Amino acid sequence: MPPHSIEAEQAVLGGLMLVADAYDRVNDRLTSEDFYRRDHQLIYRAISELAERSRPYDAVTLGEWFDAQGQSDLIAGGAYLIELASSTPSAANITAYAEIVRDKAVMRQLIDVGTEIVNNGFQPEGRESTELLAVAEQKVFAIAEAGSRGRSDFVSMPSALKDAFSVLQDRFNSGGNVTGLATGYTEFDYLTAGLQPTDLLILAARPAMGKTTLALNIAEYVAIKSKKAVAVFSMEMSAAQLALRLISSNGRINAQRLRTGQLEDEDWSRVTAAIRMLKETKIFIDDTPGLSPEVLRSKCRRLKREHDLGLVVIDYLQLMSVPGNSENRATEISEISRSLKGLAKELNVPVIALSQLNRSLETRTDKRPVMADLRESGAIEQDADVIVFIYRDDYYNKENSPDKGLAEVIIGKQRSGPTGSLKLKFFGEYTRFDNLAHDAVGSFE
Repeated sequence: MPPHSIEAEQAVLGGLMLVADAYDRVNDRLTSEDFYRRDHQLIYRAISELAERSRPYDAVTLGEWFDAQGQSDLIAGGAYLIELASSTPSAANITAYAEIVRDKAVMRQLIDVGTEIVNNGFQPEGRESTELLAVAEQKVFAIAEAGSRGRSDFVSMPSALKDAFSVLQDRFNSGGNVTGLATGYTEFDYLTAGLQPTDLLILAARPAMGKTTLALNIAEYVAIKSKKAVAVFSMEMSAAQLALRLISSNGRINAQRLRTGQLEDEDWSRVTAAIRMLKETKIFIDDTPGLSPEVLRSKCRRLKREHDLGLVVIDYLQLMSVPGNSENRATEISEISRSLKGLAKELNVPVIALSQLNRSLETRTDKRPVMADLRESGAIEQDADVIVFIYRDDYYNKENSPDKGLAEVIIGKQRSGPTGSLKLKFFGEYTRFDNLAHDAVGSFE
């Protein structure tokens, strides 16, 4: 017999019918599916519908509701409703009874998921073990999330102020402007105060502007200077290709010579030094193509448990996929961006997601990106805490650009700070961005 408590279910339903506002004490803890008996599910669903319409939900009004729906026979008629109300002395302990009902429901869900996991093991239907593990982890985690429903409540103002003051003290004592993870780019860190935990940062640009380069430079800096683990999901380039880029950037070695293997004598010592330094970092690269949000989240959870995960980088958002939802790409992108924001909050780390820009900006005279250039921009713009664009004028105006070798980094959105722009030196041959002197900084708003 699956875990359940008929007595607790009856006490919850009876208590609801006794006290007019009792529903508000349990509705964030329970759903109709949490009840074991079918008639109890129907009764709770009816109570929910009446409560949402601000109508009373005592035994009489419930009986009339079921009569009107032609469903009285499904709950043994009004007599059972009256029995529930009369057999419950009070609603004083209704919250405790609701917790019992919810706990039993979680137990049943664990049994169902456990059975499904066993069946998948016996009949994988062509799926690899890694995929089955990711699905199993996601399903168990979904139960855990649902099981905690209603257990976090309002935070009182004194408690919120205490936490805020503690954060303020930490920031004051740090002695600097960077309260999050430093990126190594002075003016960017000044403007953003660093990469903040729970933030989703979208890094967007047209091809060849340096999205991957900038993201890898930041990942390298965080891994070396902050000693944090960094997860890099590359759905376009292989792990070996990214490693070569990191060697080029760290050792300031010509990337083309690395690609062709035509290294000069002085390059070898730089390669050796770069490899020695990078080997000490905790940069983890996953080059699985077309990752789904579920699988990506599972991989990040495991890395969070095993290492001090400090940053997640995804290259790039549009190459992710949502199984079974390929017909509507806008909806798919919306689900992906929402999931990435949820990942940042769950793991309490910043997430940098690279994004493509619409091709249409190439037809404009001023090719600096704006929000509307984001592909499927509505959902991305809404979910992102920070949106950063990269623009290199010398890419479009090779002969007469006043900004040869420079990249303009445009902060188009920042939920908790100003927007603005700054310039960085771009070394394409080293796949690297570097700081400029202070007087090269753009405007801030």
